[in-house]
Formats: sequence, structure tokens, C-alpha cells
Amino acid sequence: MKIIFWLFLTVLFVPIAAIANADQLASVPSISTISRLAIAAVEEKIEAPEKAKINITPQSLDSRISLPSCYLPIKAEIASDRAIRRNNTIKISCDSPDLSYPWQIFLSVRVDILYPVVVAKSTLGPGDLLSSSDVEIDYVEQTTLRGQQFDQVDQVVGARLKRRVAPQQPIFNNHLCIVCKGDTVSIFARSENFEIKTVGEALHDGNLGDKIRIKNTHSQKTLNAKVTAVGQVEVRM
Repeated sequence: MKIIFWLFLTVLFVPIAAIANADQLASVPSISTISRLAIAAVEEKIEAPEKAKINITPQSLDSRISLPSCYLPIKAEIASDRAIRRNNTIKISCDSPDLSYPWQIFLSVRVDILYPVVVAKSTLGPGDLLSSSDVEIDYVEQTTLRGQQFDQVDQVVGARLKRRVAPQQPIFNNHLCIVCKGDTVSIFARSENFEIKTVGEALHDGNLGDKIRIKNTHSQKTLNAKVTAVGQVEVRM
């Protein structure tokens, strides 16, 4: 009778153990799986404006590398508690039946954030008056932007260049004079109830938002005005 009892216990125990082991199946993660996990870890933390394009490039791992098997889930996390930069380190880790300690690997991930910027289509030189055929929108990596750039072609059309710009190079605010010394400009004086428009001559170079001296063609008076657009300034009432 005792023999039958122990045999019964053994029959019951085997399926239960099998089920427990089934829940702990381990497998060797593929290189592509590790790359996807690294990308997802960066995507979860990255912050960028809507207009920007984001390119995430994980380090290429040698396909011949021998990885230990892992129990799921495999974890991917930023190795340091800081904002996403151009170069980042991602820690991939998991528990492994092959090791007595958690297995981990560190992966370098590059992040390029590109912004839409007005660039020159061809070489442009000082004195060139920009037209829509001279420029276009291209996406430029943020670390190469070193000034106030433009994201719309019409913001620079009609402006004059003050320095040389190479093909596919961004056009920055300090490359231009939106209003140049000697230009004829439209002068606007506005209030809540009316608007006055007249013409004058720019006595200095100016870009958007700059305050420059102008001379009213009709009255010959000089006054300060704010550059508001190509060939336009505004005076305070």
C-alpha cells in the first residue's frame, strides 16, 4: 500500500515540475532583438520638436558573438540617468540559466536629431539677392546649427547675402541683411485704429527684429524702425 502511495505522488509531481520549467524556458536573443530593444529604450526617453526627424542607430554587433541564453523578459535601459544625447549607452540585461549572475551587455546608440532648415542649392556669394530658386528646405543635424536659422523659404526670399554660402549649407541670420543699407523700404506706422504707409531709405543693415535708422523719403526725417520683413520696417506710434 505504501508503494502505491509513493508512485501516485511521483506521477502527480512530474507534470507540475514540467509546467514550472515550461514557464522558465530560456532562449538566446538574436542580434536584431538586442538592437530593437536598444532603439525602443531611446525612443521612450527622447524628446524632440514635432518638425524634427530622428535617426536612431545602434552599434553594430559582431554576428559571431556568442550570447548566453536568457529568461524573459530581457531588459533595456539607459545606462545613466540623463537626457538623450547624440551618443548614448544602453544596458541590455537578463537572468540566464548559463550564469550564476545576471547577464548584461552595453550597447552604444547614436541619435541624430535633424531640423528642417533653409539651405543654398548652389554656391552663393556676397551681394546675391535670394530668390526661391536659390534655396530649398533640407534636414540638418542639430549639432551643426550654430546660429539663427530659417525653416521657411519665404523668410529669406528677397534678402541679400553678406557672405559666401556653400551648396547645401544652412543660411543663418548673420549671413543676410533682410533690409540692407541704401535699400528703399516700406515704412508702416500702425495703431489699433489705423495704419499709415510711406517709403524711406535704410541707413543701416538689419535683420528680422533689428532696430535700424531710416530716412523718410517725403519728410527727410530720420527715425528708428524695426525690421519686420524683406523691405519692410515698422515705427512705433
